[in-house]
This record gives sequence, structure tokens and C-alpha cells, in this order.
Amino acid sequence: MTTTIPTDLRSRLTLDPLGPSFGAEVIGLDIRTATDDQVAAISQAVVHYKVLFFRGQDLTDDDQVEFGRRLGDLTAGHPVAPSVDAEHPEVYSIDSADPDFSFSDVWHTDVTFMERPPLGSILRAVDLPPTGGDTSWVDSQLAYESLSAPVRRLVDELDAVHDGNREWGNYLKHGRGGRGNEWDGTVVTELTPVTHPVVRVHPVSGRKGLFVNPGFTSHIVGVSDAESRGILDLLYAHLTKPEHTIRHRWQAGDLGIWDNRSTSHYANRDYTAQRVMRRITLAGDRPVGPARHG
Repeated sequence: MTTTIPTDLRSRLTLDPLGPSFGAEVIGLDIRTATDDQVAAISQAVVHYKVLFFRGQDLTDDDQVEFGRRLGDLTAGHPVAPSVDAEHPEVYSIDSADPDFSFSDVWHTDVTFMERPPLGSILRAVDLPPTGGDTSWVDSQLAYESLSAPVRRLVDELDAVHDGNREWGNYLKHGRGGRGNEWDGTVVTELTPVTHPVVRVHPVSGRKGLFVNPGFTSHIVGVSDAESRGILDLLYAHLTKPEHTIRHRWQAGDLGIWDNRSTSHYANRDYTAQRVMRRITLAGDRPVGPARHG
């Protein structure tokens, strides 16, 4: 599928597509002075392109939060990890120099271990190493659509368990004393595994996409361990085929936005100097799968 710029977006934003199927850079827009119409176009473009980048944004934490609030409701910075400071509970600092830094060098979709994962993420570059630290994204809808018909029929019927304990359970218990942040109106005191459909229907576009990731998906429901491993290995290999991916080399002042409902991403841990990024997330809804065959 080749990306074409919808006429209603082309009239409001200057967009440079990054790949034939997804990803785009928004040219010449300072998000601090964006009009309401431009912000609405950005929301539409995030659904269409899945990943957007803005160069040359000289933002503070306040600027980032204000922009996020114009796009939707914000969550806590993270269900478990502390926010950057008390004044910015929505901002999660991803700092490679932090002794509790949890590396993201595995393909993942943000916070799928909660019942209502974030709609999207907004990430800004704060301090970058001279080389390395790129981030890649996969288009999970394109990946689903390029599966063979028999495999699509199989995965349409499946659910999977997502478990945050492997990554965050020990930190919640010992690093935070068993008390995380408020998420969806409840303070997180344990990470109970949740079940999501393997195929998620996007609530805006209606397109189907694979909604499993190596970071947080533990197993497929209702099949043997061997079958679960085989199915997930097949899907992960297919998701991350080069034709389903884009890669971004961060520059100072960059801001990236992605649709958490239709992508996974991977941050390269190939740098030796400090790398600091700051992320906020937009509140999402409970993933919904295709109608089950009766």
C-alpha cells in the first residue's frame, strides 16, 4: 500500500512521507503556535501515517504537556516509573544514565500490559549521543494485511496475555515500595496480566493490525506453550520485516508522535554517551478485536 497525502491534510500541513506505506515529517510547523485546525490535522495525520516527526522544536516540559493536552487527555508518565518531577506528573524521562533505566532494546508497544494502553506517545529528544540511538517503528496494520489469508483467519480468533511483571514487577515491588502511579483512576500496586486480542481493530480507521509485541506479550490464550511460541515467533518475524519498518535518526529539537494502536517500536542501544528522551502518553481505550466467528 502506497501512502498518498489526503487532500484535507495537504491543505493544512506540509507533509513529507518517509516511506511508501507510513511515516511522515511535518515541515515548517512550530507546534507551540499551531492553530486548532492544525492540531486537528495532526491528530488525523497520526492515524493516517502512524508516525509523525517535527524538526527544530525548542520545547520545555511545559510546552510538551500543553501540546499533548491539545491532542487529548494525558496519562501519568508511566504506570510504575516515577515522573520527571512533581510539577510534571505526565512526563516520563528515559535517561540512559539513570541507574534504574529500563532499556527498550526490544520491539514493544507502549504499556500494553494495562487494560487501557495509551492511544499514542509523544517523545522529544533532550540530550543525544553523537551517534547511535535511532528508533525504528513497524506498521502493524500493513503487517497484518500482508499475512496470508489462512494466517489472518487464525489470528483473528486469538487473544494474548500481556504481562508487565517481566519488565516492571521487581521495580514496582522494591524500587517503588509496591506503589506506582495513578492509571485510569486507580493507583497501581500490582501488575495483573491482561488479555488483549491478537488483532486490534483501530477505533478510528477500522483497519486491523497485529497487537502483540515481544516486550510485554507473554503467551497466546487457549493453545499449548509450543503452539504459542510458534505463533508469536511467526508474527514477530513477519512484523519486523524491513518493508514494514521505518527508522528515525534523532536530532536535537526533534519531536516524534506515534499511534500506539497501530505500531511497535525499537530503540537501538548502540551508543556509549548519555541519551535522554522525554515522553508523554495520550489516554487510550480497551483494545477491541474482530468479531468472533460463531
